[in-house]
Amino acid sequence: MHTTPSKVKDLSKVQGLISDLFRKPKTGQEWEAYRISQEQINFFHENGYLAGIKLLTDEQIEVLRNELSWLFDPNYPGNELFYEYHSNESSDPNAVLFHALGAWRITPGFHDVLWNPAFVMAASQLLGGSVRFWHDQLFCKPAKHGGVVAWHQDYSYWTRTKPMSHLTCWTALDDADIQNGCLYYIPGSHKWNLLDMPELAGDMNGIQRFLSEEQKAQFKPVAIELKKGYGTFHHPLMVHGSYENKTDRPRRAFVINVFKDGVISDSDQELLAGVPAIHKGQKMQGDFFPLLYEA
Repeated sequence: MHTTPSKVKDLSKVQGLISDLFRKPKTGQEWEAYRISQEQINFFHENGYLAGIKLLTDEQIEVLRNELSWLFDPNYPGNELFYEYHSNESSDPNAVLFHALGAWRITPGFHDVLWNPAFVMAASQLLGGSVRFWHDQLFCKPAKHGGVVAWHQDYSYWTRTKPMSHLTCWTALDDADIQNGCLYYIPGSHKWNLLDMPELAGDMNGIQRFLSEEQKAQFKPVAIELKKGYGTFHHPLMVHGSYENKTDRPRRAFVINVFKDGVISDSDQELLAGVPAIHKGQKMQGDFFPLLYEA
């Protein structure tokens, strides 16, 4: 039985694995087992995404699901360490989207998953260099009344950093399918311009008013159905979103956002709530933006 701690340590102070949930490869040969193929890399650059990458074992999934069940409680110790926390980012109680940033600071599993060798190796190959952490996200849709994540591009929320050398990895903690609100992509949209930013949990199709006629003609969604423990990577300009969950099954997922080492701040303001500012023009680094993999 889980006993709620009276307080938690801010795990952002620890860079590297703190539990035995993952094992860091010790040799080049051990790392090789996690490499993705050149064909997969080519697919990513052509289409803007790469889906179906096995990232977690069933045991690891259960640990993360358990920790997630604690984090759903806004009174769980350490809640103040989240950069953002929305029990429901939607204004509609019948369309719930749990969305939070900063779980890596609170629980050991969500901390250590950043250093998952299967994740960091693929991320390094897709970015073409060393990988540095940006921030994490929890995206969860409860059974029967789960809400949408409107069509959007991730980089529209991240223009306070440059150049655009970012990458998103979305990992399923439940089987994600069309019925319970899986992710959808618009293949090739990573080659579009940066679009205006819609309301994330608002009108599913709000982005349409920002599209050219040519982009509207190319707007052909592809469902990314994933078994639990599998992930999908996408480019920061990839237009993506997900529909409601009206099934009897939850749709729980987490996201890790990273960038290629060398990205700099483009703002003198704080980049994440409560995080000390990195002044404009200075390299993104330090406790809150740790190096996850050195190529």
